[in-house]
Amino acid sequence: MIEARSLEKIFRDKKRGEIKAVDDVSFACQSGEIFGLLGPNGAGKTTTLRMLSTAIRPTSGTALINNIDVKDNPQEIRRQIGFLSGSTGLYGRLTAREMVTYFGRLYGMKKAQIDERIEKLFALLDMNEFANARNEKLSTGMKQKVSIARSVLHDPPVMIFDEPTNGLDVMSSRTIVDFIRQCREDNKCVIFSTHIMSEASRLCDKIGIIHKGRKYFEGTVPEILKQTSCENLEDAFIKIVDAK
Repeated sequence: MIEARSLEKIFRDKKRGEIKAVDDVSFACQSGEIFGLLGPNGAGKTTTLRMLSTAIRPTSGTALINNIDVKDNPQEIRRQIGFLSGSTGLYGRLTAREMVTYFGRLYGMKKAQIDERIEKLFALLDMNEFANARNEKLSTGMKQKVSIARSVLHDPPVMIFDEPTNGLDVMSSRTIVDFIRQCREDNKCVIFSTHIMSEASRLCDKIGIIHKGRKYFEGTVPEILKQTSCENLEDAFIKIVDAK
């Protein structure tokens, strides 16, 4: 469902010159699988996911989503994915329901489809008690749920989440983690970035460790523990990152 092939992204800054944010990153994720992209801040996780979502174009390399090339057909890619970016804002004067409905219309969905999906998603994400509250009045966790609901309303086969639980309280985080698990149960392909090792250990079928723009590991949690001779993912992660 997702295959990244030697992705590279170079940004050019007048003062700093060329900055290689992502350098020759490849990995694959299948239907019914959760792939965790792990790395410290500035590792290149967000840039990688933004290339997959077509928000930015790779300098070289490419990625296939459902056998569609992100560089050749970005419009079709956007129909295939639900993309949650940490930098996406909400219209403050709209309610949660109005916000999600608005995006349903942008997706070209009919009213009956929108209403059906809202009913299901608002129940899964525990959103019904604030469905008619304005976004400007919502907590961080509530806003994140609205962002997720609008991103996946069109029921895409591929989900891409950029640090979906970052900065959330325990209850909000648990709801979103449960939602990601449900996506796997629904046979969707899920990739998400995180620096929370316990979250990755609980959720991921496979992980990829990225540091300074390069991928240094891809495999299961048991495989990385065996390779590093560590007892937990956090120690294994630190061992790999410190060695680079």
